[in-house]
Amino acid sequence: MRKKVTKAIFPVAGMGTRFLPATKSVPKEIMTLVDRPLIQYAIDEARAAGIKEFIFVTSRGKGALEDYFDLAPQLEQELRKKGKTELLDILKSTNMDSGAIAYIRQHKALGLGHAVWCARRLVGNEPFAVILPDDVIAAEKPCLQQMVEAYQETGGNMVAAMEVAPERASSYGVLDISEENGQLVKVKGMVEKPPADQAPSNLAVIGRYILSPSVLQNLNKMKSGAGGEIQLTDAIALDIENHNNVYGYRFRGQRFDCGSKSGFLQATVSFGLAREELHDDLKAYLKSLMLDDA
Repeated sequence: MRKKVTKAIFPVAGMGTRFLPATKSVPKEIMTLVDRPLIQYAIDEARAAGIKEFIFVTSRGKGALEDYFDLAPQLEQELRKKGKTELLDILKSTNMDSGAIAYIRQHKALGLGHAVWCARRLVGNEPFAVILPDDVIAAEKPCLQQMVEAYQETGGNMVAAMEVAPERASSYGVLDISEENGQLVKVKGMVEKPPADQAPSNLAVIGRYILSPSVLQNLNKMKSGAGGEIQLTDAIALDIENHNNVYGYRFRGQRFDCGSKSGFLQATVSFGLAREELHDDLKAYLKSLMLDDA
């Protein structure tokens, strides 16, 4: 019987410098997309996939992120007193059970691989997920849930994959593919941020992973790679050499890079239009802007 994936790592130690001055006092992960912080979208996706234990790899200055998941008894009391039951339900949905969340400090920014390695003792000898909150994915069935279902058939390691324009390949980890099987591809190699003319494909790794404990063992031996950082891609690639058990999963959905201002704005418009109570006003406003530019 294959072990279920019940633990997820959320690397949230980054300083969010692309969003300064906002991130001077507000962690990037609780910047609001419509009316929910980025981290809430990641948590909701993890819950839908059956995740029960949430491991945050943080750094100094992330106290507001920790507070976000705490109870707010005074606010709940006020909402209850005013009969605002709908808002009370929304508020309660952000609460996390005692013990469900753990926080680990990454003291130096040494890369994504290092951030994941910091959580090794909490993961233990179990498969685990990694979710990058900057990547927000709008999908009918949440992306990680799609991957968990596919993982039940394959085991091993799985990365979310998306086709990108060839000239954009140098911004991603890129898959070298040996076999294709619908949504799934068998991976024979991974290259972190290759020059566009040297990319083995245009299938890029997006911020969702299901990984085996052996990847953590690989990270124990890792030296710095691309950009002088310890790359998670390199540790996964080593598992291809040792076990030949890495798969890419072409998820169904639209990914927004909310680590960039442009991607964040695009996501705000898209998620706003998807909300019934906002759709008509927002669409009318966007149409008026288009007419003004014509």
